Amino acid sequence: MNILAIESSCDETSAAVLSNGKIYSNVVATQLIHTQYGGVVPELASRAHQQHILPVVDKALNDAKVTKKDLHAIAFTKGPGLLGALLVGTSFAKSMALGLGLPLIEVNHMQAHVLAHFIQEPKPEFPFLCLTVSGGHTQIVKVNSPLDMEIIGQTRDDAVGEAFDKTAKLLDLPYPGGPLIDQYAKTGNPLAYGFPLPEMPGLDFSFSGIKTSFMYFLQKQVRANPNFIQENIEDICASIQYTLVNILLKKLKKAAKETGIKEIAIAGGVSANSGLRTSLLELGEKLHWKVYIPDFEYCTDNAAMIAMAAHYKFLENDFCDQTVSPMARMEF
Repeated sequence: MNILAIESSCDETSAAVLSNGKIYSNVVATQLIHTQYGGVVPELASRAHQQHILPVVDKALNDAKVTKKDLHAIAFTKGPGLLGALLVGTSFAKSMALGLGLPLIEVNHMQAHVLAHFIQEPKPEFPFLCLTVSGGHTQIVKVNSPLDMEIIGQTRDDAVGEAFDKTAKLLDLPYPGGPLIDQYAKTGNPLAYGFPLPEMPGLDFSFSGIKTSFMYFLQKQVRANPNFIQENIEDICASIQYTLVNILLKKLKKAAKETGIKEIAIAGGVSANSGLRTSLLELGEKLHWKVYIPDFEYCTDNAAMIAMAAHYKFLENDFCDQTVSPMARMEF
């Protein structure tokens, strides 16, 4: 059973080939043009997907040593994501499936992030909790089976990935700023500066307030010392990263206590953050959790996770037809 999967939800054009549940290729084309604008420009992202998708798909097939005639299904990201970007991947997948007479499999991008944990060993046991963190989402997901997931906590405003990027922008760091904060934080003091933690009911998150607090903090410090940021960049980054990670793990700890689940995973682009990975491992050891962290290549947007999600849907004959359309916003 060979599946070709396509991912085009934001600014990564990716294709992967899965055969009998194993990934044989995972090709990603990154769009560097957005760095000069300080963020992803949707129209430019769509155009870049159009340029990249055919060579990316060809390379994925060649790397896997699979021909179009060997395929049994075409999978694609239906959403959530940028509508124009999703439209490129959806249209390509539909056309290819129609031309080859193959079934289509639509995949929820956020569910695929969770199922990235089944690409490699070790794999979590059901049920498990997955903290799914990215530029657009922050969720705690209770995963009962590959196709049975429940969001038990999520952000009520901004995502943690956006908080990282916005605070980096306030520090005048180039886009994408999240990884740069992580880099500077490694040599800084995480307790140098304190920021208030939001008080949200239940298992939900909020990150809009911390961004505002951070902005006012910088304004006050820069008024007193115009060189404050340059002179203290490591400590500033370490402190804001410590705060954001603390917000995430505080809720994850609460979710584990309420559900009694000790199988704990993280997924999404922000799960590549070294501060989060280290802190989660330390907390897991303290609370006797089994912690699962995906390899870096499966944290950010990639088609391998789309292929893995499609694998489980294929086994259930869960296909869609040619009337399917992309969705910028999409629930589980």
